[in-house]
Amino acid sequence: MPDIVLIAALTCLVAFIYSSVGHGGASGYLAVLSFFAVPHEQMATSALCLNLFVAGASFYSFYKARYFSWKLTWPFVLGSIPAAFLGGFIKVPPASYDRLLAGALVFAGLRLILDIEKKAGPAHDFPPLGVSLPAGGVIGFLSGIVGVGGGIFLSPLLILLRWADPKKVAATSAFFILVNSASGLWGRCMRGAFQMPPYLMLLLLIALFGGIAGSRIGARRFSGLWLKRVLAFVLWMAVVKLIRH
Repeated sequence: MPDIVLIAALTCLVAFIYSSVGHGGASGYLAVLSFFAVPHEQMATSALCLNLFVAGASFYSFYKARYFSWKLTWPFVLGSIPAAFLGGFIKVPPASYDRLLAGALVFAGLRLILDIEKKAGPAHDFPPLGVSLPAGGVIGFLSGIVGVGGGIFLSPLLILLRWADPKKVAATSAFFILVNSASGLWGRCMRGAFQMPPYLMLLLLIALFGGIAGSRIGARRFSGLWLKRVLAFVLWMAVVKLIRH
């Protein structure tokens, strides 16, 4: 019981912080669940299910605030959906999964702690199709394997190459994560790997609460850099655990 309470509290914190920048939080959920030795298949399925709820709430808030651009988003989504399905359908050995997850968590921690939104200049042209389609495919495939939505990889690309301002990036990332998570889950279902822990429904409700709160604040104004740094530290602690496992 104490473990479930702690998992739920950390899940709520992850959902709040990630949704404030348009993310679903899968890398954070995976880090939390890895601390409690949850089986890999249950970890990935849980993270993707939580992503659907949190990214959905986040996308609604940013869309309602008129930050979503379909013109910016559709090429990445078109490339990512089939790739995320394929990634979810492929079964990787546990050791390989741990290495891929560790790499994703390191990247996610850097994404949180560097606060790149403040370093980005004004947005200019939309990305060319020759870049956005394959980029969406690569991100979708990796996301499907690991069990994340891909926002941690997409948003730095959009910001650093100045293809959108931070609020539009958050809206695009939320939608990208939403469809990627659904596609990755579908791939896992097709290979019979849709495994859930018994407390997933509790986590879904907790994450939805945190996601709604974080996205509503993030769609207006919220930095919370110190909270992001705390979460980055949690992610990197999970990496250490994965490496030593």
